[in-house]
Amino acid sequence: MIARKTAAAKIGAKTTTTPSAAKPATPVARFRMRITSGDTISVGPGKIALLEAIRAERSITAAAQSIGMSYRRAWMLVDELNAALKKSAVRSIKGGDHGGGSELTEEGAMLVAVYRRIEEQAAKACAAEIKALLKLVR
Repeated sequence: MIARKTAAAKIGAKTTTTPSAAKPATPVARFRMRITSGDTISVGPGKIALLEAIRAERSITAAAQSIGMSYRRAWMLVDELNAALKKSAVRSIKGGDHGGGSELTEEGAMLVAVYRRIEEQAAKACAAEIKALLKLVR
C-alpha cells in the first residue's frame, strides 16, 4: 500500500520552474524538408542526421547512440533510406579491429551535401521573411 501511494505521488508530482527562474529560449527558424513517396518519408531531417552521424562514427550502433536513437530504429531508417534511393546511401565495411562498421557511399555523401545545401539556400532566400517572422515570436 505504501508503494502504491509513493508511486501515485510520483505520477502526480510535477516539476515546474517559475518564469523568473527559467531563461526563455531564443526562437530559431528551422527548415524541415521531407521527400515523401506515398505515406513513406524517403528523405527527411532524421535520416540526414543519422547519415551524418554514420559518417562521423563509421558505425550504425555508434551513430545511433550519438544522436540518442536506438540501434533498431537507426537500422530501420537506413534500410528504408537505402530502399528509397536508386543506389544505397550506406554500406557495410568488413574487418577492422572491431569487426567492421558502416560508411556512406558516394550517393549517401551526395545526399547529405545536397540536402544541407538546399536548407542553406532556402534560409538565404527567405532571410528577410524569417527575420520578420521571428520578430513576431516571444
